[in-house]
Amino acid sequence: MDIHNTNEDFVVQAVQKIFDEIQQNGNPEKTCLCYQCRIDTICYTLNRIEPNYIVSNRGFTRIDTFSIKNQQLEADITTLIYKGLRLVSHNMRPTAPHDGSTMVPTRVLLPLYDIPTISGRIFNGISFEPITDIDVTLFCEGEIVKMRNNNWQNPFKMIQSTPGAFSFWPAPVTADIPETTKEFKYILKVESADYETLSHFFSLTSTSKFHTPHSYALNRTYKLPDLYLFPPGGDEEEEIILIS
Repeated sequence: MDIHNTNEDFVVQAVQKIFDEIQQNGNPEKTCLCYQCRIDTICYTLNRIEPNYIVSNRGFTRIDTFSIKNQQLEADITTLIYKGLRLVSHNMRPTAPHDGSTMVPTRVLLPLYDIPTISGRIFNGISFEPITDIDVTLFCEGEIVKMRNNNWQNPFKMIQSTPGAFSFWPAPVTADIPETTKEFKYILKVESADYETLSHFFSLTSTSKFHTPHSYALNRTYKLPDLYLFPPGGDEEEEIILIS
Protein backbone atom coordinates (compact mmCIF):
# COMPACT_ATOMS: atom_id res chain seq x y z
CA MET A 1 0.00 0.00 0.00
CA ASP A 2 1.23 3.48 -0.86
CA ILE A 3 0.43 5.43 2.31
CA HIS A 4 2.53 8.44 3.22
CA ASN A 5 2.77 10.61 6.34
CA THR A 6 3.40 14.13 5.04
CA ASN A 7 4.38 15.36 8.49
CA GLU A 8 7.39 13.05 8.26
CA ASP A 9 8.64 15.11 5.32
CA PHE A 10 8.20 18.33 7.30
CA VAL A 11 10.07 16.95 10.31
CA VAL A 12 12.96 15.51 8.30
CA GLN A 13 13.44 18.78 6.41
CA ALA A 14 13.20 20.85 9.58
CA VAL A 15 15.71 18.68 11.47
CA GLN A 16 18.20 18.81 8.60
CA LYS A 17 17.82 22.59 8.34
CA ILE A 18 18.26 23.18 12.09
CA PHE A 19 21.26 20.84 12.38
CA ASP A 20 22.90 22.43 9.32
CA GLU A 21 22.37 25.92 10.74
CA ILE A 22 23.94 24.86 14.05
CA GLN A 23 26.97 23.58 12.17
CA GLN A 24 27.22 26.73 10.04
CA ASN A 25 27.12 28.88 13.19
CA GLY A 26 30.10 27.05 14.66
CA ASN A 27 28.11 24.74 16.95
CA PRO A 28 28.86 26.75 20.15
CA GLU A 29 27.12 24.22 22.43
CA LYS A 30 29.08 21.31 20.88
CA THR A 31 25.89 19.47 19.95
CA CYS A 32 26.49 16.12 18.26
CA LEU A 33 25.47 16.54 14.60
CA CYS A 34 26.10 12.97 13.42
CA TYR A 35 23.71 10.99 11.26
CA GLN A 36 22.50 8.84 14.18
CA CYS A 37 21.64 11.85 16.38
CA ARG A 38 19.70 13.40 13.50
CA ILE A 39 17.69 10.20 13.09
CA ASP A 40 17.04 10.00 16.84
CA THR A 41 15.86 13.64 16.89
CA ILE A 42 13.53 12.94 13.95
CA CYS A 43 12.04 9.94 15.78
CA TYR A 44 11.65 11.93 19.01
CA THR A 45 9.73 14.65 17.15
CA LEU A 46 7.54 12.34 15.06
CA ASN A 47 6.48 10.42 18.16
CA ARG A 48 5.07 13.64 19.62
CA ILE A 49 2.99 15.02 16.73
CA GLU A 50 -0.08 13.68 14.99
CA PRO A 51 0.53 12.08 11.59
CA ASN A 52 -1.07 13.40 8.41
CA TYR A 53 -1.57 10.54 5.97
CA ILE A 54 -2.28 10.75 2.24
CA VAL A 55 -2.77 8.00 -0.33
CA SER A 56 -2.54 9.94 -3.58
CA ASN A 57 -1.13 13.03 -5.26
CA ARG A 58 -4.64 14.54 -4.96
CA GLY A 59 -4.30 14.37 -1.21
CA PHE A 60 -0.90 16.02 -1.42
CA THR A 61 -2.25 18.95 -3.43
CA ARG A 62 -4.80 19.64 -0.69
CA ILE A 63 -2.07 20.43 1.79
CA ASP A 64 -2.09 24.17 2.32
CA THR A 65 1.41 24.99 3.54
CA PHE A 66 0.39 28.60 4.17
CA SER A 67 -2.57 27.91 6.43
CA ILE A 68 -2.62 29.10 10.04
CA LYS A 69 -2.86 25.48 11.17
CA ASN A 70 0.34 24.50 9.41
CA GLN A 71 2.12 27.61 10.65
CA GLN A 72 1.28 26.54 14.19
CA LEU A 73 2.37 22.98 13.39
CA GLU A 74 5.69 24.27 12.09
CA ALA A 75 6.22 26.23 15.31
CA ASP A 76 5.35 23.17 17.42
CA ILE A 77 7.70 20.99 15.37
CA THR A 78 10.55 23.47 15.76
CA THR A 79 10.08 23.56 19.54
CA LEU A 80 10.07 19.76 19.72
CA ILE A 81 13.17 19.49 17.54
CA TYR A 82 15.21 21.77 19.80
CA LYS A 83 14.01 19.87 22.87
CA GLY A 84 14.76 16.56 21.15
CA LEU A 85 18.26 17.48 19.99
CA ARG A 86 19.20 18.56 23.52
CA LEU A 87 17.93 15.28 24.99
CA VAL A 88 19.58 13.20 22.27
CA SER A 89 22.88 15.07 22.65
CA HIS A 90 22.89 14.36 26.41
CA ASN A 91 21.89 10.72 25.94
CA MET A 92 23.81 9.67 22.83
CA ARG A 93 23.57 6.05 21.77
CA PRO A 94 26.69 4.20 22.96
CA THR A 95 26.50 1.93 19.90
CA ALA A 96 26.85 4.79 17.35
CA PRO A 97 30.24 6.27 16.34
CA HIS A 98 29.23 9.96 16.76
CA ASP A 99 32.15 10.92 14.54
CA GLY A 100 30.57 14.16 13.36
CA SER A 101 29.30 12.72 10.10
CA THR A 102 26.35 14.57 8.60
CA MET A 103 25.90 12.36 5.55
CA VAL A 104 23.73 9.28 5.10
CA PRO A 105 25.94 6.13 4.98
CA THR A 106 26.84 5.09 1.44
CA ARG A 107 24.90 2.15 0.03
CA VAL A 108 26.74 0.00 -2.47
CA LEU A 109 24.70 -1.51 -5.27
CA LEU A 110 25.38 -5.25 -4.97
CA PRO A 111 23.18 -8.33 -5.22
CA LEU A 112 22.12 -9.06 -1.64
CA TYR A 113 20.19 -11.65 0.32
CA ASP A 114 17.86 -9.50 2.39
CA ILE A 115 16.88 -11.02 5.75
CA PRO A 116 13.65 -9.90 7.45
CA THR A 117 13.44 -8.87 11.07
CA ILE A 118 13.12 -11.82 13.45
CA SER A 119 11.04 -11.55 16.62
CA GLY A 120 9.71 -13.76 19.36
CA ARG A 121 8.90 -14.15 23.04
CA ILE A 122 10.40 -16.21 25.87
CA PHE A 123 8.52 -17.27 29.00
CA ASN A 124 9.30 -19.07 32.23
CA GLY A 125 8.18 -22.65 31.63
CA ILE A 126 6.99 -23.03 35.25
CA SER A 127 5.25 -19.71 35.99
CA PHE A 128 4.60 -18.69 32.33
CA GLU A 129 5.79 -15.19 33.19
CA PRO A 130 7.81 -13.25 30.58
CA ILE A 131 11.56 -13.65 30.93
CA THR A 132 13.78 -10.63 31.66
CA ASP A 133 17.45 -10.00 32.45
CA ILE A 134 18.92 -12.61 30.12
CA ASP A 135 20.78 -12.46 26.82
CA VAL A 136 19.40 -14.02 23.64
CA THR A 137 21.97 -14.69 20.91
CA LEU A 138 21.37 -15.41 17.22
CA PHE A 139 23.88 -17.63 15.39
CA CYS A 140 24.26 -18.68 11.75
CA GLU A 141 26.77 -21.37 10.77
CA GLY A 142 28.43 -21.12 14.18
CA GLU A 143 28.96 -17.34 14.02
CA ILE A 144 27.10 -14.57 15.82
CA VAL A 145 24.90 -12.89 13.21
CA LYS A 146 25.84 -9.33 12.31
CA MET A 147 22.96 -6.87 12.65
CA ARG A 148 21.71 -4.32 10.09
CA ASN A 149 23.06 -1.35 12.04
CA ASN A 150 24.14 -0.26 15.52
CA ASN A 151 20.55 0.21 16.68
CA TRP A 152 20.02 -3.57 16.63
CA GLN A 153 22.03 -5.67 19.08
CA ASN A 154 23.13 -9.30 19.10
CA PRO A 155 23.12 -10.62 21.81
CA PHE A 156 19.77 -9.06 22.66
CA LYS A 157 19.40 -8.08 26.33
CA MET A 158 15.89 -8.80 27.59
CA ILE A 159 14.80 -6.00 29.94
CA GLN A 160 11.76 -4.94 31.98
CA SER A 161 10.47 -2.44 29.40
CA THR A 162 10.05 -5.21 26.80
CA PRO A 163 9.14 -8.19 29.00
CA GLY A 164 9.66 -11.49 27.25
CA ALA A 165 10.14 -9.99 23.78
CA PHE A 166 13.25 -10.03 21.61
CA SER A 167 14.02 -8.98 18.05
CA PHE A 168 16.86 -9.09 15.54
CA TRP A 169 17.43 -7.54 12.12
CA PRO A 170 20.29 -9.38 10.39
CA ALA A 171 22.46 -7.46 7.95
CA PRO A 172 22.00 -8.32 4.25
CA VAL A 173 24.39 -10.95 2.92
CA THR A 174 26.30 -10.31 -0.30
CA ALA A 175 25.51 -12.69 -3.17
CA ASP A 176 27.60 -13.57 -6.23
CA ILE A 177 24.74 -13.04 -8.67
CA PRO A 178 21.12 -11.82 -8.43
CA GLU A 179 18.01 -14.02 -8.48
CA THR A 180 19.56 -16.92 -6.58
CA THR A 181 17.84 -18.49 -3.56
CA LYS A 182 19.73 -19.47 -0.43
CA GLU A 183 18.70 -21.08 2.83
CA PHE A 184 20.05 -19.57 6.04
CA LYS A 185 20.09 -21.88 9.06
CA TYR A 186 19.87 -20.09 12.38
CA ILE A 187 20.24 -21.07 16.04
CA LEU A 188 18.68 -18.94 18.75
CA LYS A 189 20.49 -19.67 22.00
CA VAL A 190 19.91 -18.70 25.63
CA GLU A 191 22.49 -19.64 28.26
CA SER A 192 21.84 -18.66 31.87
CA ALA A 193 22.77 -20.07 35.27
CA ASP A 194 19.11 -19.75 36.27
CA TYR A 195 17.75 -21.90 33.41
CA GLU A 196 18.54 -24.90 31.27
CA THR A 197 20.28 -23.91 28.02
CA LEU A 198 17.79 -23.35 25.23
CA SER A 199 18.73 -23.86 21.57
CA HIS A 200 16.06 -23.12 19.02
CA PHE A 201 16.76 -24.07 15.39
CA PHE A 202 15.01 -22.49 12.40
CA SER A 203 15.78 -21.51 8.82
CA LEU A 204 14.87 -18.74 6.40
CA THR A 205 15.25 -18.52 2.64
CA SER A 206 16.04 -15.38 0.67
CA THR A 207 16.43 -14.55 -3.03
CA SER A 208 19.30 -12.24 -3.94
CA LYS A 209 18.36 -8.91 -5.51
CA PHE A 210 20.08 -5.65 -6.33
CA HIS A 211 17.43 -3.70 -4.43
CA THR A 212 16.99 -4.40 -0.74
CA PRO A 213 14.68 -2.64 1.77
CA HIS A 214 16.53 -0.29 4.12
CA SER A 215 13.70 0.50 6.53
CA TYR A 216 11.87 -1.63 9.07
CA ALA A 217 8.49 -3.01 7.98
CA LEU A 218 6.16 -4.93 10.29
CA ASN A 219 4.87 -7.07 7.40
CA ARG A 220 8.43 -8.30 6.78
CA THR A 221 8.92 -9.73 10.25
CA TYR A 222 9.48 -13.46 10.78
CA LYS A 223 7.76 -14.36 14.06
CA LEU A 224 9.04 -17.34 16.01
CA PRO A 225 6.77 -19.50 18.17
CA ASP A 226 6.73 -18.74 21.89
CA LEU A 227 9.71 -20.33 23.67
CA TYR A 228 10.01 -21.48 27.30
CA LEU A 229 12.90 -21.71 29.76
CA PHE A 230 13.00 -24.18 32.64
CA PRO A 231 15.06 -24.20 35.85
CA PRO A 232 18.13 -26.49 35.97
CA GLY A 233 17.21 -30.12 36.42
CA GLY A 234 13.79 -29.63 34.79
CA ASP A 235 12.84 -30.39 31.22
CA GLU A 236 15.62 -31.20 28.78
CA GLU A 237 17.11 -28.54 26.54
CA GLU A 238 14.65 -27.59 23.84
CA GLU A 239 15.70 -27.99 20.23
CA ILE A 240 13.06 -27.11 17.65
CA ILE A 241 13.69 -27.08 13.92
CA LEU A 242 11.51 -24.77 11.83
CA ILE A 243 11.83 -24.60 8.05
CA SER A 244 10.35 -21.64 6.22
